[in-house]
Amino acid sequence: MTVAVAAAERLIRIGEVARGAGVSVRAVRYYEQQGLLIPERSPSGQRLYRQDAIARVRFFQQMFAAGLTSRRITELLPCWDSGHTDAEQRAMLRAERERIQSKIDELQTARERLDEIIAITDAHP
Repeated sequence: MTVAVAAAERLIRIGEVARGAGVSVRAVRYYEQQGLLIPERSPSGQRLYRQDAIARVRFFQQMFAAGLTSRRITELLPCWDSGHTDAEQRAMLRAERERIQSKIDELQTARERLDEIIAITDAHP
């Protein structure tokens, strides 16, 4: 991004990031503390974020929901930012995907068991 483009980009405040991503301001601050988001500061010290912070926070939420740690998410960010990976990063991405797929399979099995119980109890109220 050139300096002219960066200067023209409208920065948004922490509340706008939180609302746009559907999280609390506290969550956005947590991501900053974890090094996942790096705000700029206004002359008065207010946090200001690039527009893409909303998409990043949504990504963080998805990854946390999938069981990734902030440290692992930090390792993923260069892959997302650059669009390129090395062999080690690709192996890590594949391992995380396999772990998530395994969890999905377990959840689907649990759902099927619940469906069986519901069907039995619906047949015999």
